[in-house]
Amino acid sequence: MRVLVTGGNGFIGRYVVDALERKAHTPYVFDHRSDTPAIRQFLGDTRDFTSVMEAVAQVDAVIHLAGVLGTQETIMEPLPSVETNIIGGLNVFRAMAHYDRPGCYIAVGNHWMQNSYSITKTTAERFAFMANKEWGTHIAVVRALNAYGPRQKARPVRKIMPNLILPLLRGEKIQVYGDGSQIMDMIYVSDVANILMRAAMYDHTNYDTAFEAGTGRATTVLEIADIVRTACGFKDPAESYIDFQPMRPGEPEHSIVLGDPSTLKPLGIEADHLISLEKGVWDTVMWYKAQGLA
Repeated sequence: MRVLVTGGNGFIGRYVVDALERKAHTPYVFDHRSDTPAIRQFLGDTRDFTSVMEAVAQVDAVIHLAGVLGTQETIMEPLPSVETNIIGGLNVFRAMAHYDRPGCYIAVGNHWMQNSYSITKTTAERFAFMANKEWGTHIAVVRALNAYGPRQKARPVRKIMPNLILPLLRGEKIQVYGDGSQIMDMIYVSDVANILMRAAMYDHTNYDTAFEAGTGRATTVLEIADIVRTACGFKDPAESYIDFQPMRPGEPEHSIVLGDPSTLKPLGIEADHLISLEKGVWDTVMWYKAQGLA
């Protein structure tokens, strides 16, 4: 099948492209930047309905990943999130309805948080469910938890894993927001890509509830930091490598962001099929080391 991946040059997008190619599908990337010239590209912006329509017309399915990311980063300037995550999402859904293309949309696990990112992504999620009910579309919704793995960047959006690994490899302290008791469900990026691909292309009937791309393992930020510290080869006590900081805007204290992997059963995925946090962190640390990014 020919599959359009919006935001296909992003962190998760590149893994989705790889997963599609391994299954002998033909990925087409729709992105506002052209980072991978070897891949079939549509250079465009999801806010441009004409560009979206032209791209969707040429494929058999759509995996919609394009969006403006960031919690703290979007608090003071919510308009770009609204324009891309909501309007851009609606443009993709409208094109999928017009050409009768199936696919999936990536939503967020922290859908209840009050920040621009969560609000806009969850608004688009509700529009996807509306489209399925009222327009007859087949858009699977995948709520991705905290994806991590090789190739993830530490900036401009501060994702937890590179911002734990890279300072430790440089012999610096890591920053932990709040007291570190927040619970995060960490899922390896290749598992997320596989879930997205299956949600878009499997013959299932799950178009009124979300798949939750998470492991169901409740780990605190401090526990994640200890796993990273071990993978980096450090044995010092926790207080020697953590710099506690106030909570960031848009992120409540003592939050619990946890997925339910039982929702993945219609896709043929069980929790024990997913890569363990220890193995995933080890592989990620080894990648950063090999790239000399410390």
